Amino acid sequence: MNGNHVNGELLLFLKQDCETCQLVKPVVGELVNKGVPIQVYVQDDPNYYRDLSPLDDTSLKASFNWNIETTPTLIQTSGNGHSVRIEGWDKSGWQKLFGRKSLGSTLPDFRPGCGSKSREPGVYENLVANYGDSGIEAREITLGKWEDEMETCYERGWTDGLPVTPPTDARIWKMLQGTSRNPNEIIGKVPPNLAPITVEKAAINAVMAGCKPEYFPVVLTVLEAALDPIFTMHGLLCTTCFSSPIIVVNGPIAKSIGMNWGMNALGQGNRANATIGRALQLIIRNVGGGIPGDLDRSTLGGPGKFTFCFAEDETDPTWESLSVSRGFAEGENAVTLFQGDGIQGFIDQRSQTPEQITKSLASSLLAVGNPKLAEFTNALLVLSPEHYEIYKKEGWGRSKITEALHQEMARPGSELIQGANGIGEGIDPLRVDEMVNKFWPEGLLIVRAGGQAGLFSAICAGWTGGRFRHESQPVTKKIMV
Repeated sequence: MNGNHVNGELLLFLKQDCETCQLVKPVVGELVNKGVPIQVYVQDDPNYYRDLSPLDDTSLKASFNWNIETTPTLIQTSGNGHSVRIEGWDKSGWQKLFGRKSLGSTLPDFRPGCGSKSREPGVYENLVANYGDSGIEAREITLGKWEDEMETCYERGWTDGLPVTPPTDARIWKMLQGTSRNPNEIIGKVPPNLAPITVEKAAINAVMAGCKPEYFPVVLTVLEAALDPIFTMHGLLCTTCFSSPIIVVNGPIAKSIGMNWGMNALGQGNRANATIGRALQLIIRNVGGGIPGDLDRSTLGGPGKFTFCFAEDETDPTWESLSVSRGFAEGENAVTLFQGDGIQGFIDQRSQTPEQITKSLASSLLAVGNPKLAEFTNALLVLSPEHYEIYKKEGWGRSKITEALHQEMARPGSELIQGANGIGEGIDPLRVDEMVNKFWPEGLLIVRAGGQAGLFSAICAGWTGGRFRHESQPVTKKIMV
């Protein structure tokens, strides 16, 4: 190629706010003045390059369509679909392309460019939504000019009582980038209406809940666990009890997405904890039709119906994590869903031996549901670091703690039968001569979490459906990206 004759079309992408673009401006001007047909696209201020007869690309449509990542980018197209692409200023590359050894002779040999405006945070996903194939198939709701997005979500019943993030195409597309799974994949049927849910619909609700894309694999696994028949999500939703899914996350992913397992782990203030659990609840509501007062028949409800999600503290190598105790490999990412209620606080600041703290914990665990109910619910014990330290000093791990608690809670059936001690509630009178366990052998789950300051642990009573031991159980699943 020589002179003004360059095979194919020439495109150049610039922006005023780029030192390298300003550096090449005289070179481009020289080429344009000599009749070289270059289409100059400017991303921010076309007037700055007005002597180059630029094309206005402030919409960034052309930059998006040509997949521009850096400015300046020079592209030579060809009829067979191949092209030459030079990013930044590369003297030898430009000289070779234009067949001019003297081109830009006074300039340095190389200068890197700047990031394209089409790749700025929050911009690219909007360009995909506007100009690309986002793959989103959900029906778009068109609002009137003066309609408020937030208020519309309230009016149409899409919220849990708190504001939600409007699910725009750009936000949905970005959420879908958090997983390699096909947006059209059907995960299962969501109770109570048994409506099918796709990965895309899960992404919509994850957006509304306030999730980041990196949380999305956890959300999908949580959803799969909830839809496992043995979790009995339909019964948990329709119960008149207090219960809702409690989500425990194990593995390196908890740290990588910034989950909280320390101070205030069961409370507010952490985005991942709060929004992952909320996403599941919104899916049950918006896809499955689980509306409070309709199919959701809870007498009193509980704050867990907004969200109840936290990570287990796995920083102490002496502690066997919940997921490992349930058959998963150490270091695997997993979620456990437990059907449970709110928090029953446990305080013991004086017991200093494993035996003492076990008796103390057992006395509080006996109150789950009702002190006279046995093998009726499961329970989740959240053991704080300082309470665990009492066990750790004497070499007690998960298995020994669990076994000791079960032994301490066993009681004579004569104390538990209906009517005993003047209390109508209780177990079947036919068990009067038995020693009765409070929980099934697998019915007490222990998780380590919480801040370092305070001899306080927490007990979460299980759902009453736990009495049907083989029909309703907690579920643990591996997180797949």
